[in-house]
Amino acid sequence: MQTGHHHTRTHRDKEEIMAKGLFITGTDTDIGKTYVTALIVKTLRQAGYDAGYYKAAVSGAPSVAESDAGFVNRFADIGEDEDMLLSYLYQHAVSPHLAARWEGRPLEKDVILEAWKKVTGRYPYVTMEGSGGIVCPIRHDEKAVYYLEDIIRWLRLPVLLVADAGLGTINHVVTTVEYIKNRNIPVKGIILNNWTGNAMEEDNVKMIEEITGVKIIDCAARGDTLLHCDPKLLAGLYEEV
Repeated sequence: MQTGHHHTRTHRDKEEIMAKGLFITGTDTDIGKTYVTALIVKTLRQAGYDAGYYKAAVSGAPSVAESDAGFVNRFADIGEDEDMLLSYLYQHAVSPHLAARWEGRPLEKDVILEAWKKVTGRYPYVTMEGSGGIVCPIRHDEKAVYYLEDIIRWLRLPVLLVADAGLGTINHVVTTVEYIKNRNIPVKGIILNNWTGNAMEEDNVKMIEEITGVKIIDCAARGDTLLHCDPKLLAGLYEEV
């Protein structure tokens, strides 16, 4: 039940009348996008920002608690209602469009818009996590065809990209950034995951920044419980929605 949207924000800074959002995508599945998303939300929350989370669709999870959304909710200690975290939960571990077809529950645009309105009515900073990489079919049937980038556009969100720190990442990051920029979606920054700090990874940082013109905001190592960057810098990546 959402009543009195505004009183949850009275303790915030004066300039923050509107909620702000940021979309997290990855260069691929299984590069730690959910882990880094959880680090972002936790870092903001520990610094005093009232940060929430939202994901449109998860496939391959038996319940919300056992899904990416449930993990972020626990790890970042948000305490968010399950029905606010996630709109579509599919059992099959395949792309959302295929899981939706098999399970007969296609994603509806108005459901996403309504859910987003609800979560941004409750939290001044909302981190939305994508599914898979940037090229991800969300719905594909005779009535509608939606891709992940359509959801980003509906909600007018800027993007932060999560990538692996290791070998091969230059190509993955550059091609993903080019794809996003070609669709006139702003790329706010990059976070590298699985960081060990070796010379090759250091060089990857330099090369990625030089080729893309996008800043690497932070590098996350396995076992990190918070990001190392200034939370104010993180909060500055979010845009009014």
